[in-house]
Amino acid sequence: MSKLSTTNHRSDVVGLKYVYPVISRRLGGLSIGINFNTNNACNWRCIYCQVPNLTIGAAPTMDFDLLAQELRLFLADVLQGDFYERFQVDVDKRTIKDIAIAGNGEPTSLKDFAKAVDLIGTIATELGVFPGSKYVLITNGSLVHQAKVQAGLKLLKSYGGEVWFKLDSATKEGKQLINNSGQSCKASLENLMLCTSLCPTKLQTCLLGIDKKGWPDQERLAYLELLGHLKAMGCTVGQVLLYTIARPSQQPEALRLSPLSLGQMNEYAAQIRLLGYDVSVSP
Repeated sequence: MSKLSTTNHRSDVVGLKYVYPVISRRLGGLSIGINFNTNNACNWRCIYCQVPNLTIGAAPTMDFDLLAQELRLFLADVLQGDFYERFQVDVDKRTIKDIAIAGNGEPTSLKDFAKAVDLIGTIATELGVFPGSKYVLITNGSLVHQAKVQAGLKLLKSYGGEVWFKLDSATKEGKQLINNSGQSCKASLENLMLCTSLCPTKLQTCLLGIDKKGWPDQERLAYLELLGHLKAMGCTVGQVLLYTIARPSQQPEALRLSPLSLGQMNEYAAQIRLLGYDVSVSP
């Protein structure tokens, strides 16, 4: 059995359809991923995405019985079995930090999104994982305006959960380049503000270099301006999560990309903190 590490995020590592383990470099422990997008489909195509054969589309129909079976089986293996030994998990990482809805595409595109959120929350609470561990949704936020997504966010909050809302660029050009998204900055901002009103929300931003250049000044300034605007509007963002690429992209732009140094990331973090935000940095 290969060692489970921060560089191995394959969603099929334990042979299950929906459930997969990750040793999170950010959290310092086990993150249990739930993959709604088993068809590798997403409504965005971020150039740093590590999903192979990514296609444009939505999550397929969920087999809720199978999801429940897999989650119960996997949690039992972690809590009472020899999971940590089989996958050679370091002793200091042998704790469930969170259950994260974060797979091979945009999870809120699932038709029965709220039902899935509730099912995971119910099982994790029943088995004693919640409220001690976090419940996280990682999303690009593009579908928050939909009623089914809002219903899911309210349920997520009821289980003590939080949203990690992707914001890689505050410019139209940047969103098109980095995320291959045609969503306007105005729509993204409106969805973010709506999201914060429904569930505790953090911003997740990937900083990277393109074509041997660092994060462009125009992107940095637009991002800082947006954060200042959010403060002025009374939008409550719990934290800004800055990270850079740690594993190879599976997209055509892969060779054009490079990670930012810790020094560069800390410099940007300091500028964001001056605006009154709590910031974490994960190189």
